[in-house]
Amino acid sequence: MTQYVIRRLLATIPVLLIVTFIVFTLMFLAPGDPIYLLVDVEQTQGLTEEQLDILRHELGLDRPLIVQYGDWLINALQGDLGTSIRGSRQVSDMLKSAFSVSIELTLLAMAFALIIAIPVGIYSALKPNSLGDLLGTSLAIGGISAPNFWVALLLIYFFSVKLGWLPSNGFTRISEDLQDNLTKMVLPVITLGIALMASVMRMTRSGMLEVMHQDYIRTARAKGALERRVIFNHAFRNAMLPVLTIIGLQFGALLGGAVVIEQIFSLPGMGRLGLDAIFIRDFPVVQGVVLVITLSYLLVNLFVDLLYGVLDPRIRIS
Repeated sequence: MTQYVIRRLLATIPVLLIVTFIVFTLMFLAPGDPIYLLVDVEQTQGLTEEQLDILRHELGLDRPLIVQYGDWLINALQGDLGTSIRGSRQVSDMLKSAFSVSIELTLLAMAFALIIAIPVGIYSALKPNSLGDLLGTSLAIGGISAPNFWVALLLIYFFSVKLGWLPSNGFTRISEDLQDNLTKMVLPVITLGIALMASVMRMTRSGMLEVMHQDYIRTARAKGALERRVIFNHAFRNAMLPVLTIIGLQFGALLGGAVVIEQIFSLPGMGRLGLDAIFIRDFPVVQGVVLVITLSYLLVNLFVDLLYGVLDPRIRIS
């Protein structure tokens, strides 16, 4: 097990190098000069081309691409992700602030999705073609089909504009006010969790339907095992394997792909930070966001692989 984990962690190194280098190259090849954006941000006027060249040299933007990437990589290995071109803030501090928002949104959305999807999926598999199965299937299809920005606008219209129950935007950190934090996270969590809920619900239903007709299920029942034990100890554990795969794949999408949700609800998360940095070509911030999201995605998938061996003893990780 230890050797397997070490091999997987070592395998993340070339993935991180390739992903960060590709993003670095794309940012470098993008049209425009970040110096002019920097000048606009700092409200500096009247700089000559020679002065801009000096500023460009001080920021290291006049060096070859591979040299700039090498310098960034060496500093990143030492824990220094550089300084933002806009505002001269440390990138690591910006990432810590944004990551806490995104990870809270992601974990709450996953919890919301799983709490609803798994029980409904199991019920639909145990009662196929029933009214509950029909309602669950319809909910899953609707959740997959509805664009999240459309769902967000509907939730804001009904619960914020019409009913006035929940705030439509803003964010308060847990350390400042827990109740206000949870109140403002309700609508974003529901919006982001609906698509995952629909996917997990359908996967749970199909997995349980397939497993319930296996020979070992009939054998467990023939031995007189309680139906609850048959469902959860035998059927559900094996049906969870594809569900775990979906959860692992969706984690990265939820963490880095919630740009629209964070924009609509004004959440200062990773997606919004990365999008703003792309618009102004803030190289250090973009690289830091990509590095954190990629590393988080790889670690979550490693954790999912390890859970396979826990849920199914036939899978041996060595």
